[in-house]
Amino acid sequence: MNIIRELRLKRGLSQFALAKICGVHQTAISQWEKGRTSPDAEMLSLLSDYFNVSVDLLLGKARGDEKNMVPVLGYVKAGIPIEAVEEVLGYEEITPHMASTGEHFALMIKGDSMLPRFCPGDVVIVRKQSDINNGEIAVVLVNGSDATVKKVFKRDNNLMLVSLNTAYEPIVYSSSDIIYSPVIIIGKVVELRAKFN
Repeated sequence: MNIIRELRLKRGLSQFALAKICGVHQTAISQWEKGRTSPDAEMLSLLSDYFNVSVDLLLGKARGDEKNMVPVLGYVKAGIPIEAVEEVLGYEEITPHMASTGEHFALMIKGDSMLPRFCPGDVVIVRKQSDINNGEIAVVLVNGSDATVKKVFKRDNNLMLVSLNTAYEPIVYSSSDIIYSPVIIIGKVVELRAKFN
């Protein structure tokens, strides 16, 4: 991701809002983020001060561990699936080794169906992949837009989503449900980051 776009999203700014701060047209921000043009020295200094980062970082010369930052895209309810919000809530750092294994993102848990292991407010790191092994924990899209975290089992062309909280019954999707709902595995949960209040 372009560093200016990344910093802008981290602050929750639109391109228009950042353009207003910089005193330029929104088109300039778009061009910088697409790599078609670059800010001049004066603008780099302004951006450096505003985002509290070095000019080298803005120029892509000092990314360091920041290249291993993954966006927390929104809340995922560990219970009845809810709409996954395509909104950046923050960033989590992953190790260079983990980053080398594929594309990752993070999601925040909401709900109690994955208790006691996953609590509301916890963040899971997810590696994007369309299939997993039986018994692994995945983020699954139901109806094309409702994301849920569940342990997944595949049997006889059926998909069973199992909660860790025994108060919740397993949800079984038939092969036709999987096609027509649809039900899609979007990634494997590879790490849990518990949040302590």
